[in-house]
Amino acid sequence: MIGPDLTFSEDFKRRTQSSPLPRAKGLILLKQIPIVDQILHAHANELGKDFTAYRNHTYRVVNLCVALRLGDLAHLEKIATAAAFHDLGIWTDRTFDYLQPSVRLACDHLTHSGKPEWSSEITEMILHHHKISRYRGNQDWLVETLRRADWIDVSMGLFTFVLSRKLIREIRSTWPSAGFHQRLVELEITHLRKHPGNPLPMVRL
Repeated sequence: MIGPDLTFSEDFKRRTQSSPLPRAKGLILLKQIPIVDQILHAHANELGKDFTAYRNHTYRVVNLCVALRLGDLAHLEKIATAAAFHDLGIWTDRTFDYLQPSVRLACDHLTHSGKPEWSSEITEMILHHHKISRYRGNQDWLVETLRRADWIDVSMGLFTFVLSRKLIREIRSTWPSAGFHQRLVELEITHLRKHPGNPLPMVRL
């Protein structure tokens, strides 16, 4: 996660937003996603006072993913599963170096829910959701979709990937930050004090 006050260079914006996807029109927001709520309620104790903030972030990311895929719901369960787990290791393992803990949680869930064949793709989705440049791996996977959706949300709409700003504002107003972005700043400051040589362990080039 990156704090909202980070200054992005034009080169960084270009690399992150390259190869824009088409716009989604007439999108109906998904306001109830059972798999998300099931996963998050199972970890409510670990999330504690950040439960609503993380749930809202997850709902924003899922809806942005669907918008980037032009409203295609065929892969909704896979998107929702990856989104629910993508940052969860922050709270379950109390670490800002959370990619591997989040992957472990997701793979355990997939094994117990009878979908172990999704593990490779969802692992890549989690590991690369803070990748700065476009994902160049398997283009049939949803890695790039999640990467773009999370960048839109974490940047508070600075990046749009050609989604309309009106849609992004609607998603953000439906699921407010609830302190999520401020919490990221707090977590980053705490991590930086402990690990000044590795300030953003989740970011990949």
